[in-house]
Order: sequence, then structure tokens, then C-alpha cells
Amino acid sequence: MMKIAVIGATGRAGSRIVAEAKDRGHEVTAIVRDATKISNADGISVLVKDVFELGSELNAFDAVVNAFSARQGFEHQHVELINHLIRILKQSNDTTLYNVGGAGSLLVDEKGTRLLDTPKFPPLFYPTAKAQSDQLDALRGEKELKWTYLSPAALFEPGEKTGKVQLGQDHFIMNEQHQSKISMEDYAAVLLDEIENPQFLNRRFTAINV
Repeated sequence: MMKIAVIGATGRAGSRIVAEAKDRGHEVTAIVRDATKISNADGISVLVKDVFELGSELNAFDAVVNAFSARQGFEHQHVELINHLIRILKQSNDTTLYNVGGAGSLLVDEKGTRLLDTPKFPPLFYPTAKAQSDQLDALRGEKELKWTYLSPAALFEPGEKTGKVQLGQDHFIMNEQHQSKISMEDYAAVLLDEIENPQFLNRRFTAINV
């Protein structure tokens, strides 16, 4: 059993990560601003605190999952939060930071072109994609922290847990149907697999449904 904290635990991805960790028997703490948004707190602890006020209490966990999702117009908070978490967690040798990233930073060719820089990338999603790419850059520049960044597929929506996944690293991948998608339930399972059995320490990886 591991001690796992989830920031953004009431969000679409965060709530599924909390559920998956709980189902696997881990000691889970949901970090939220509003405890009333926790629909089922049975079997988990709840810490009510603004994410930017989090401090050394995070060093008590084996894993801290950052599933924070900034509102439209406040995308810069993704970068501000990752820098805040880096400052806290690099003080501990026992805590690993897991970041719920985006697909926009995945590479689409061997020249290093990111998905977010391609002509057909939706402008509406660009600010978030750019901020999440900046998160990855911040993590890669940090030498004192244990971290892992998990990019979902391009289509990242609630669905079913199928267990049918394919993993990749820095490049954008598609399945045999030429689709890039993953359910949030399968994503949560992939993330918990990584927390329990680290394969991508201090690296980014990605996952899609097959």
C-alpha cells in the first residue's frame, strides 16, 4: 500500500485516478478546494486547501498526482503550479510527482515538431496545450526531483476501463483504426501501474486505447 495524494481530485481525470488508487487498496488523499464536490469520500482522506498554499505536507506521500485543470483564461496556472510543486517536492527523496499532461507536446516527426504546432491543431485548445508543454519543459529542467509526465491521447474523455492500451514515449501514436484516444478510466489504470511499478522515472510517456 502506498500513500498517494491527488491534486484536482474532483476533476474528470482526477476523480478517476482517486477511484483507481482506492480500488487498488492505496491510502488516498484527495486535495480539493471545496469538499462538497467530493461525491464519495468513503475510504479516502480529504485535504481542503488551495493548491498554491500546499507545502511540506506533500513530502509525506509516496506519490503526488497533479491533475489540476486550469479554467479558460487562466492556463498560466498550469506552469505556476508545476513550479510550486517542484520547489516543495524536490526537498524529498521519497516522493515522486506524477503530472497529468496533454497530448499537444507529443512529437509528430523526427524534427521535433509538437502536435500543438501543427496547422490543424484547434486554436481553442492551444493555450492549455502550450501551458502543459511548458510544464514538461519545467520538469525536464529539474535535476533534484523524481517525476513522471503522462500524456494522454488526443481524445481524452470519460468512458470505460478496457485494459486495452498501447504505451509510447515522446511521439504521437495512433491505433490500427488511425485513432488517438484513451478513456480516462484506462488512463487512470496506466498511471497507477506506473506509480506501483515505475518504468518511466524522470521521463514522459503516453498511452492510447487499441
